[in-house]
Amino acid sequence: MSQRNIIAILRGMRPDEAEAVAAALIEAGIERIEVPLNSPDPFDSIARMARRFGQRALIGAGTVLTVDDVARVRAAGGTLVVSPDANADVIAAAKAAGMLCFPGVMTPTECFAALRAGADGLKLFPASVLGPAGAAAIRAVLPRGTQLLAVGGAGLDTMAEWRAAGVDGFGIGTALYRPGDSADVVGARASALAARYDAVFGQ
Repeated sequence: MSQRNIIAILRGMRPDEAEAVAAALIEAGIERIEVPLNSPDPFDSIARMARRFGQRALIGAGTVLTVDDVARVRAAGGTLVVSPDANADVIAAAKAAGMLCFPGVMTPTECFAALRAGADGLKLFPASVLGPAGAAAIRAVLPRGTQLLAVGGAGLDTMAEWRAAGVDGFGIGTALYRPGDSADVVGARASALAARYDAVFGQ
């Protein structure tokens, strides 16, 4: 698995698209994939991707809001939980199930609460509201080694700014996938994002 810290957010994807889109992402070098739970039949999509690519990629869910959601993601074969908020019960359930967990945060208080609950990293969301300057201020007080992902507002043109602010990676949604996009289109966007990430992060 590559070290690129990019999570592809496939909001709105249908199960019949899942394997082809995942294959295109992995071929392009993006090997962290989430299906938001407000997508059509998300657990089916996760199960299909996990069965085929679980040994090559980190597959899981976004918009995970409850402990029951965590259990269903794990039952589908998922190993990644991403949330828009920092729910300590969700974090604990994910860690108890052996999954990686990236809760959504926006303030230092939320950051530290999530870390104390056992989060593997932090999803700065919506990152566009804080901007790189806000991210830099939060990074300054976080424990060394904390994984900080910018989600919502980061893309090809702004990666360098976020990197300079101390961000470690990104969750990328519509810049990678919109409902109805073909696997070829997603693959081309993913290749461009991976190349830009490598240039910015010195991979």
